[in-house]
Amino acid sequence: MTEPQTTGSPTVPVCYRHPGRETYVRCVRCNRPICPDCMNAASVGFQCPECVAQGKRTVRQPQGAFGGSHRAGDRGYATITLIAVNVLVYVLILVGGGLGAAIGSGSSFLAGATTGLELKLGVFSPAIADGQYYRLITAMFVHFSILHIAMNMYVLWVLGRYLERALGPARFVALYFIAGIGGNVACYLFTDRTLSGGASTAVFGLFAAMFFVNRKLNLSSSSVVVLIVINLVFSFLVPGISIIGHIGGLITGGVLGLGLAYAPRSARTPVQIAVLGGVLLVLILLTVGRTAQLLTA
Repeated sequence: MTEPQTTGSPTVPVCYRHPGRETYVRCVRCNRPICPDCMNAASVGFQCPECVAQGKRTVRQPQGAFGGSHRAGDRGYATITLIAVNVLVYVLILVGGGLGAAIGSGSSFLAGATTGLELKLGVFSPAIADGQYYRLITAMFVHFSILHIAMNMYVLWVLGRYLERALGPARFVALYFIAGIGGNVACYLFTDRTLSGGASTAVFGLFAAMFFVNRKLNLSSSSVVVLIVINLVFSFLVPGISIIGHIGGLITGGVLGLGLAYAPRSARTPVQIAVLGGVLLVLILLTVGRTAQLLTA
């Protein structure tokens, strides 16, 4: 005579985060049981909180057409920061120069009275030859009147947001600074004792880069060309404007824009870095050569 076999009741699965809650739903990624409070709807089934968090960390940032972070560029933080720094420096100039630094005077309505800060930060060939190379950067943040900074900041706001979104913040900032340095190096090369400054060297570089970005995206570039021509004519006609700096920034920005926009997709980032670094190296060599020329003259 045999005894009938008995089977124990099957173990009821419980939520891995809440052991007191029975559940028959499992995470589709890790297969752990999850209760309603831990369920996160997925495209198929549900995921646990840990798998959702891990998925967010591994999701790649969407890239723009030229390799930069599209989402980060949408925020416009780099453009806003550049404008803020320009405004801050100008406030310091106003504190030192008062009304004379705020309104145009002399031969140009863009040039106010020169204060100590402009003399210390602007492009001035004898000072640069004496080792003050920082002026090639700081001159981009020096403005000589309210109208001067207002015009430059408006254009920077319009072009900057567009290019920051297209290129990404890192590429945009590199473009801005190297183009600005290029314009200031041109001033160093072709002027002797003229003080110059302003964001316009970088802004002209943005104009040129925008031309190539639009061409690459199959967008009309005619309006950009018109704006470049108008600004160049304005630079020639209005006294006190550094036409050399504008042309230098335009050429530098054009070379950079061409390299950033047309870098091959298969090696985009290395080519773009090489273009940025190569242009910067050329500017350094030109600066060293000009310094040697001035010191031996």
